[in-house]
Amino acid sequence: MSSVTVVVPMTIRRRGGRKQIVGPDGSPVRAGQDGLGVEATSGDPALVKALARAFRWRRMLEEGRYASMRDLAVAEGADRSYVARLLRLTLLAPDLLEGILDGRQTVDANSIRPGMLIDDAWAEQRRALG
Repeated sequence: MSSVTVVVPMTIRRRGGRKQIVGPDGSPVRAGQDGLGVEATSGDPALVKALARAFRWRRMLEEGRYASMRDLAVAEGADRSYVARLLRLTLLAPDLLEGILDGRQTVDANSIRPGMLIDDAWAEQRRALG
């Protein structure tokens, strides 16, 4: 297994009694809306959480941490059919995913049919869900 090292040029300086992250050009680095450097989303919180969970589960399957959806479901304490429904979300067209995060798109995971999940079917996804 190989590793990747990420180098972020920054300095932590005290200004006015507070610590502040300063970029390589000397200007302060501003955090996102939540103060942690992550932009807040205006999407449906439950749907955004489901989407995040789905991508996390997909990554765990791809990395081989679990051999099957069944193993993943058991480890996560979730029903296998629920895991399968959420994993379908990871195969949505990129613009639909962006719409979910922006709050412009709502999707019911139950309405996503397996035939809609191949790349060539993104147009069908947009018609059915958009």
